[in-house]
Amino acid sequence: MLSDTKNPQGIFCVCRVPKRRADGLPVSAESDTRPCRHVLVMENIQDPSNMGNVLRTAEALGVRHLALVGTCCDVYAPKVLRGSMGAVFRLGIRRFETAEDCLKVLHAENITSLAAVPDSAATPITTIPFETGNWAVWIGNEGNGLTNEAIELCHDRVTIPMRGRAESFNASTAAAIVLWEMERNGAGGTSHG
Repeated sequence: MLSDTKNPQGIFCVCRVPKRRADGLPVSAESDTRPCRHVLVMENIQDPSNMGNVLRTAEALGVRHLALVGTCCDVYAPKVLRGSMGAVFRLGIRRFETAEDCLKVLHAENITSLAAVPDSAATPITTIPFETGNWAVWIGNEGNGLTNEAIELCHDRVTIPMRGRAESFNASTAAAIVLWEMERNGAGGTSHG
């Protein structure tokens, strides 16, 4: 009766939304002193399953900071919570009303913003030197991609090279590839499968 799933696990709890620091990280992450080098920005992501998968993948690959722009779904919705496997409580997540609001903060923090677009004329994401500098990659809405405003405000456009006949990737798949590219030449954490 309390669950929106057909076969719930039989666990139910009510929790407070965690307190967060100014940089968006949970208060429990106070001892985490790693610099903010990579940010994943999601604009108008509507599917809670996509959001949950992205959060889980971000945490698994070591990207601690995410920005949600526009009308993204609620990160505390049941499907997001299930999909994130708790990552939502351990990541730095900041919300912004508009792309311009987000870009102002990123630019002030000396972070280069890249708009991920399904366009073969854009720079292949595999050529970006993520191991140096501070980077934010923007992923757009499931059906419409990024808004023109976001694309125009970003420093450059990047694309995931595709060989097949599909027009684009699912938003959570695109985010997973982007997150992998951002972190594959990084500090190299321990693998837990």
